[in-house]
Amino acid sequence: MNNNIDLEKAQALLCDGYTCVLCKAGKVYTSQETGIRPMVSFLSDGVDLKGFSAADKIVGKAAAMLFVLAGVVSVYAPVMSAAAVEYFRRNHVQYAYDELTDAIINRQGNGLCPMEQAVHDLNDPAAAFLAVKLALRALSGRKERS
Repeated sequence: MNNNIDLEKAQALLCDGYTCVLCKAGKVYTSQETGIRPMVSFLSDGVDLKGFSAADKIVGKAAAMLFVLAGVVSVYAPVMSAAAVEYFRRNHVQYAYDELTDAIINRQGNGLCPMEQAVHDLNDPAAAFLAVKLALRALSGRKERS
């Protein structure tokens, strides 16, 4: 397996302005969507990511659960939460980060990220996928009404 080569490639591409990159044996998926949206899009579109290595800007438990659901084998993030690390450990996913944080904070900086809140008490990645989609829908509905 070339997980390390794939992870290094994903990490290098992340530095090229993408928010999420997945690589496996020369196949590459990239996104410039923010937050957890890239993984939600890939999963919703049925993209087969089994055995891929990923690089993402920020990885909390919600993103970790989606990577596990997708079958990703290794993940790098400049910022990763302790909950993500624990989830990866329990699910035998290799991980690397530059900065470990206690929690992923919302964009306003005044509380926990809504995606992290949505999956806080969950352990099943399929349930997390549904919870994240509902949370995203609720957030987009809130923005439209503002």
